[in-house]
Amino acid sequence: MIIGGGGFPPSAPPVPSRFRLRRCLFRPVACTLTKQGEHLLSALAIAEDPAATIGLLRKFVASSSKHVALNTLSHLLSPSNSHSRLRILAFPLYSIIRQETWFIWNAKLVADLIASLYKQERFGEAENLFSETVLKLRFKERDLCMFYCNLVASHAKHKSIEGFLDLCAELSQLVFQSSSVYIKQRGYESMIGGFCEMGFPDGAENLIQEMREMGLKPSGFELRSLVYGYGQTGNLEDMKRCVVQMEDGGFDVDTVCCNMVLSSFGAQNKLSDMLSWLKKMRGSSVISSIRTYNSALNSCPSLLLLLRDLKNVPLSINELVGSLNEDEADLILELAKSSVLDQAMEWGSSELKLDLHGMHLSTAYLMMLQWFDELKQRFYAGNYGTPTEILVVCGSGKHSSKRGESPVKGLIKEMMIRMKCPLRIDRKNTGCFITKGKVFKDWLCRDDSNMIP
Repeated sequence: MIIGGGGFPPSAPPVPSRFRLRRCLFRPVACTLTKQGEHLLSALAIAEDPAATIGLLRKFVASSSKHVALNTLSHLLSPSNSHSRLRILAFPLYSIIRQETWFIWNAKLVADLIASLYKQERFGEAENLFSETVLKLRFKERDLCMFYCNLVASHAKHKSIEGFLDLCAELSQLVFQSSSVYIKQRGYESMIGGFCEMGFPDGAENLIQEMREMGLKPSGFELRSLVYGYGQTGNLEDMKRCVVQMEDGGFDVDTVCCNMVLSSFGAQNKLSDMLSWLKKMRGSSVISSIRTYNSALNSCPSLLLLLRDLKNVPLSINELVGSLNEDEADLILELAKSSVLDQAMEWGSSELKLDLHGMHLSTAYLMMLQWFDELKQRFYAGNYGTPTEILVVCGSGKHSSKRGESPVKGLIKEMMIRMKCPLRIDRKNTGCFITKGKVFKDWLCRDDSNMIP
């Protein structure tokens, strides 16, 4: 692997034209820390003596489970972690962990560590770890290929252009020299995914053409990556062209791919295109998901503005639609025709549960309004019994940007107060709202004029 700093050295070969491409932002998700990990990083943040820092790391590993130790290391290696200043401690933490009896060598973990070291410009340590790993795997072609694939992906997440291109060169050489179709497929899949994640979809499309010239058939993954790559760089016409290619190639444009397209339209404020795409999904029987809602609703600026003032948000779909412009109103009415509410709701004789996990604030808000309308219709129709308990699960904020402060929980609480709804925070589980089924039914089916103060 070519290791160097400060851009390409003068003696380096010219970058192939397929590599000289546009760049875009990509935000990986950071690994969620355990409480033990949080305590360690808080202590490390104020430690001044290097010897004391190593002592803290040793004590932490000795007193932690395998899961906690590896979770903390993964957090430090994540490109988007909230403790970037402490990223330098990932290597000493790894060195301590690998001495534990429970430690099992893992190519992906090593790849993440090398990419992190490279991003910190600690090229000597990165090169040593890389050489050690290649030596370890040199007689295991598949394992070596997977290591290269993992390292390509790790460099892409860190947006390390030089490291990414260096590894693509290594992987390309392995692919061309190998007689294994598996090696070739996995190598191309990794490089194509990496180019798209880096914001270089043109390069990814060139690689897909290379695959075809070698007699390899691109999979749905490669083509879907290309759709996402063009979409995230704002090349919507190229994105649409790639969707047509997928369909012509016999690949289903599934929920995941549709959500990518919706997200891309939303990023460019193309609400009318989003509406058309949602209608196409419904017409093609493509199932919408929570992410479909998240992607669509997060692209509605008027709706997001309303949600800044929870004390005055509309408390019915009709009122909400009347508060928005035509494009956003049509988008919401189209979303409401999907089956996502049914996916989030479980109705049994003992319990009716609505699970809001995974929903962004805008999605949880619309879901609650839909839920009230749907339950009222079912109770009035009399086709469903009355469950013993009604439960709304929103989470207590463990995964929120501010731990313990759940925006969704705050929204539901404010809505319940304003609507005088009998749902209250469960004493046994603060991430839930609960009430008796009959009490809830009586409240919901009363005169609508008394429902909202």
